[in-house]
Amino acid sequence: MRRWLIGLLALLLVAAAAFFLFAPGMIERGTNKIDGKPLLQVGEHTKALHKTLTIVDLHSDSLLWSRDFLKRADRGHMDLPRLAEGNVALQILSSTTKAPKGQNYDANGDDTDIVTSLVIAQLQPVRTWNSLLERSLWHAEKLHRAVAASQGRLMAVATQPQLDALLAARRTKAPPPVGAMLSVEGLHDLEGDIDNLDKLYAAGIRMAGITHFFDNIFAGSMHGLKKGGLTPLGRQVVQRMEAKGMIVDIAHCSHACVADILTMARRPVVSSHGGVQATCGVNRNLSDDEIRGVAATGGVIGIGYWDAAVCDTSPASVAKAMKHVRDLVGIDHVALGSDYDGATTVRFDTSKLVQVTQALIDAGFTDDEIRAAMGGNAIRVIRAGLAPMAAAK
Repeated sequence: MRRWLIGLLALLLVAAAAFFLFAPGMIERGTNKIDGKPLLQVGEHTKALHKTLTIVDLHSDSLLWSRDFLKRADRGHMDLPRLAEGNVALQILSSTTKAPKGQNYDANGDDTDIVTSLVIAQLQPVRTWNSLLERSLWHAEKLHRAVAASQGRLMAVATQPQLDALLAARRTKAPPPVGAMLSVEGLHDLEGDIDNLDKLYAAGIRMAGITHFFDNIFAGSMHGLKKGGLTPLGRQVVQRMEAKGMIVDIAHCSHACVADILTMARRPVVSSHGGVQATCGVNRNLSDDEIRGVAATGGVIGIGYWDAAVCDTSPASVAKAMKHVRDLVGIDHVALGSDYDGATTVRFDTSKLVQVTQALIDAGFTDDEIRAAMGGNAIRVIRAGLAPMAAAK
């Protein structure tokens, strides 16, 4: 009997070890996919132009996954080698801390969470198992560790001087470094205490979406149950973000929440990742009035690459949405927002961003317009947003 128990225990230990070793990778392979459909033929002019671009992507969820960001992975959409191959200058890396089971675009409560099981399966620090705030702080720590180990290939950006240093280094160093800035996807990670915003800021987080897939104490989500506007506490957190030099992101906000933020905003607002209703009638995408509202703040709209953002995964569909924003409010408000590694299926990973450049050329964009849309506009808004309010006056 004793030998039987020992054997069973050993078998259970082996099974547990196999689960923790293989399950996270299997989950990601089934979650972050590339559909394998045909890509565009890229011309020589496109290749030459792409090499000169300063490219910024406003949203990726790569920090959610347990893999070495400095090494090329055989899964997912993004890591440092693929960012360098795609000529990305600055990547915004988001902290996703909670998502409901069976999440959908229509209606979700906040009573379930699929991130917790991933956190445990990936053997993240125990402090992150029951704390959304600690999950965001862990994501920040992961990035800072990667920066320290990168031998200058990855640079953290949290201030205007750091942004300028990155851009200067990309002009003088070969290979050019890639910059990374932190954001959070939903301020439920404040755990009800608005003063925790100071902890996020101290960790280097410089952008935040107010909601994610469910309503919270600050605002309604486009995918929540009530879909309300900003609460009084939500108004306070927007004001505090702007004053500190944190960029307000309206992605996932309900239409009422978007309207409230656009009414009160004193700084440029971004929609970090999504699409537009005019080219893809999914509820989370922006209406023309909302696009005009973002433009009125001086902000930008990051167009995603997955089907719910542009109703397809083709580069042409990405360009079509970007063209609508350009035609409606001007080229200065067009940007990229891939949502890479965010449980999305896409046509191309970040190493093949030249596909977007080609699609924009095919859609009739000029070289200067492409420079603006692929990153110039985002750099302008980020530089402005990083300045504390008093310094910005």
